[in-house]
Amino acid sequence: MSLIQAIILGIIQGVTELLPISSSAHLNIIPWIFKWTENADFVTSFEAFDVALHAGTLLAIGIFFFKDWIDLIIGGYKQVVKKEKSTAGKMFWYIVIATIPGGAIGFLLDHFLEDALTKPVIIAIALIVMGILLYIVDKYSKSEVKYEDMNLKQTFLIGLSQALAFIPGVSRSGVTMTMGRALKVDRESAAKYSFMLSAPIVLAATIYKLKDFVFSIPFIVGIIVSFIIGILVIKFLLNYLKKGSFKGFAIYRIIFGILILVIYFIRI
Repeated sequence: MSLIQAIILGIIQGVTELLPISSSAHLNIIPWIFKWTENADFVTSFEAFDVALHAGTLLAIGIFFFKDWIDLIIGGYKQVVKKEKSTAGKMFWYIVIATIPGGAIGFLLDHFLEDALTKPVIIAIALIVMGILLYIVDKYSKSEVKYEDMNLKQTFLIGLSQALAFIPGVSRSGVTMTMGRALKVDRESAAKYSFMLSAPIVLAATIYKLKDFVFSIPFIVGIIVSFIIGILVIKFLLNYLKKGSFKGFAIYRIIFGILILVIYFIRI
């Protein structure tokens, strides 16, 4: 993998992982469009590099929400050991509980069906269908619940929904934000919870793939780029959603999905 490819993929990961437009779709489709996947060396190094790029955005979430994570961990500890209840303690255990089923189901399905689901047509359909769902749900759902007021049922269902993220094109942030909106969580809170919820699973995937990492210059640069872009995107999205909606992201998903189908049928 060249340095230019690493930088491009780092930018793509930083932008698309945290916006509801599917990083897995973009990381699979961009190399396909530019025919990088015809290079055996690129394909060999790409799987571990993909996980490493996610580690870059994981670091962005960790740094951006550093105080929140400290509060969550301390709150979770106090709630169990000292029996002191708090919003942070409640949310910590909600995230733990919500992570387990979605992560387990997603891991199993991804392990057995990954090759079948990375085809351009499948990715395009997932982008379009989830784009339509995101638009409809966001438009017609009320914003009644804030982050700190979310209950176990809401957080669990959002966590369970991320099992669908094993399908490239669905988007972990996209499906969890859509579920959050369907459960009447306001946009900014749905986005924040989506970010926090993604951290444990991405961390687990990073540790699992750590043995395959090759710490070359392109590898390291890609991680740094995805981290920097990730920080900027988190700040942008949370500010944007204070007044904006998910409509623009839904439209982008549909357009990108159609573009993939056009390119696919031109090439066959």
